[in-house]
Amino acid sequence: MNLILIGPPGAGKGTQAKQIESTHGIVQLSTGDMLRAAVKAGTEVGKRAELIMKKGELVPDEVVIGIISDRIDQPDCHHGFILDGFPRTLPQAAALDDMLRAKSKKLDVVIELKVDPKLLVERIVGRYTCAKCGEGYHDVFKKPEKSGVCDVCSSTEFARRPDDNAETMNTRLMAYYRDTSPLIGYYFCKGNLRTVDGMVAIDQVERAIEKHLVEARG
Repeated sequence: MNLILIGPPGAGKGTQAKQIESTHGIVQLSTGDMLRAAVKAGTEVGKRAELIMKKGELVPDEVVIGIISDRIDQPDCHHGFILDGFPRTLPQAAALDDMLRAKSKKLDVVIELKVDPKLLVERIVGRYTCAKCGEGYHDVFKKPEKSGVCDVCSSTEFARRPDDNAETMNTRLMAYYRDTSPLIGYYFCKGNLRTVDGMVAIDQVERAIEKHLVEARG
């Protein structure tokens, strides 16, 4: 099964992709990871990407598509793949469709994680982790049982990501709704879009996605 997860930054795409990967044995593909791997492996597409990145330029869509094309030909993608973070634009989506069609492959389902932007910013801005074990917490939704002490390892040191602030999140959300949200209409018209409420508990999101995956399998 081949699928895409769509949703704004912080919607939980990475978390759900890992769960699907674990449950179904479908490989999660990150464009960033694939770019770095292709450069390290010295593939033809990787060499092109390396030259471009050394100039400080953005890697063009055709190069990214080439890297994805090479990656999904590898044996571990035999049972399918999950794309998280790609495509981001309508031209990328069209190029991805063309590439898959040339391989006699297709996207089975596109899952949209729908969120409330205002609540999403609140959720992201309030999160932090234990600096020692990485356990996640939130100022409102998940506080340590004992204030200032990690529930898991009893550390008293915590950390926040520097980009987990309202200004940065609003900028990222604006870019998402400008460039990526049109994909929702694109895949709706193709008939393979399924929408899940991304604001409910993680296990509820998992169950909703699982239902759509079962339906897509037929």
